[in-house]
Amino acid sequence: MTAPLFFSAPYSRLRAFSARLQQGRAAALLSALAGGLGVLSFAPLEHFWIMPFLLALLFHFLRSAENWRQAAWRATLFGLGLFLAGVSWVYVSMYVYGGLSMVMAALPTLLLCFVLAIGHPALGGLFHYYMPETPGRQALFYAGLWLSIELLRGWLFTGFPWLALGYSQTPPSPLAGFAPILGVYGVSFFTALMSACLVCGSRKRLGYWLAALCILLSGWGLRHYAWTEPAGDPVRVALIQGNVAQGQKWLPENFLYTLNLYRDLIAQHPAQLTILPETAIPVFYDRIDRDYLRELKSLAMRENGNLVMGVLTRSDAKTYWNSAVSLGVAPSQAYSKSHLVPFGEYAPFGFDWLLNIPMASFSSAPVRQSPLVLGDQKVAINICFEDLFGHTLAAPLPEATLLVNMSNTAWFGRSLAQSQQLQIARMRALETGRVMLRATNTGMTAVITPDGVVQDVLPQFTIGVLTATVRGYAGVTPYILWGDGGALLLVLLSFYVSLALPARASVVACRA
Repeated sequence: MTAPLFFSAPYSRLRAFSARLQQGRAAALLSALAGGLGVLSFAPLEHFWIMPFLLALLFHFLRSAENWRQAAWRATLFGLGLFLAGVSWVYVSMYVYGGLSMVMAALPTLLLCFVLAIGHPALGGLFHYYMPETPGRQALFYAGLWLSIELLRGWLFTGFPWLALGYSQTPPSPLAGFAPILGVYGVSFFTALMSACLVCGSRKRLGYWLAALCILLSGWGLRHYAWTEPAGDPVRVALIQGNVAQGQKWLPENFLYTLNLYRDLIAQHPAQLTILPETAIPVFYDRIDRDYLRELKSLAMRENGNLVMGVLTRSDAKTYWNSAVSLGVAPSQAYSKSHLVPFGEYAPFGFDWLLNIPMASFSSAPVRQSPLVLGDQKVAINICFEDLFGHTLAAPLPEATLLVNMSNTAWFGRSLAQSQQLQIARMRALETGRVMLRATNTGMTAVITPDGVVQDVLPQFTIGVLTATVRGYAGVTPYILWGDGGALLLVLLSFYVSLALPARASVVACRA
């Protein structure tokens, strides 16, 4: 097997260095380190170019493993390193706001990281067990396995697709161009495929490096194609960021302060569409003073517009939802959250006793809900965690012309959560070819253009209002048409080509 050439050292030294890295303990430690370093490719740093090299390193370690068990262990360590570093913000909600001790808060955080990495042993073990003979098929098989475990993670236990590889490739990465066609999972596939091609290439196998270059150039070219077009008149929007501390939000003595804060911010920034954050009004909708609601409606109607506020709704004492309710010129409409945050909005089975968080037992609303008709725009609402699910956001499209995310990540303090979620929202804008408006409590309130670029953003942990003029968009991207079905087809094709074509599959029987 020809040694990989993705470092700039002399070839002879590279071979010696590679041989040392293949030793069991060194490879295991470097796999864990590579996974942890993967967080550098995600927000807030967004060094997108790092991820392909880390994936290339893992691919090399899987190919050089002595048996499938060793390969499974290396892949597992990579996954654990990535998630322990990348979703550490879950610990903040458990420790700071959940009232748990440091040890007890670490328990569900560690458990979540192990659950998120549940597919990585299969990735490493299956890759080595069924490793094709030719480098090209190995690269395709590797990419298909990555895509498989990410699709599984986006579905298993209602799904938690945080830190999918594709999110590390938001603009300016050339690979972002694949998002409108195959979504974030398709971007993950091509990221892994390009990484493997880097390893397969050598001085005698330049074709693999050319293949990696073709992937980059194809993505770059697709980034310059406009899948949707502006529709309707420009809309003046005001996105409210209240910065109400989570520890103070539900205290009765702060209730009037919160009401007055949002009323004053709305009054000072007239707009045709005003968006408040998730659960901005910390009380059930039916308990809000009617005079206050009439005042908000009057403020919204000054510009012949509408206001959407985050609030709790309920049908009885035990059934309540995290909702968005509109007031203004249009008839009042509502949207309720369907995908809930584990350990934040509900306790997974068997962990009810762990949480001591106010309003932590929400009900789940239906996934398919109609967009809100506000003026000449049809607004598809998603609340906080829901913007992780591209196929869900695509459900009201192409009818909807604007996407709106209402979030409150104050639960997670000064952590990576805010910037990571903004990056996720950028991917949703890319997939759908729509403007994404984000109104958040503590950050990051932003306007995102259909090409996934942040037009403007408010500083975190400040009180402010982000005003902008935006356009609704009409039309369809391929992702709107087939959702994650395209990524699933890509899995099947990659496995067929790498393992079953031609009829006599060239598979190495590494059955140690």
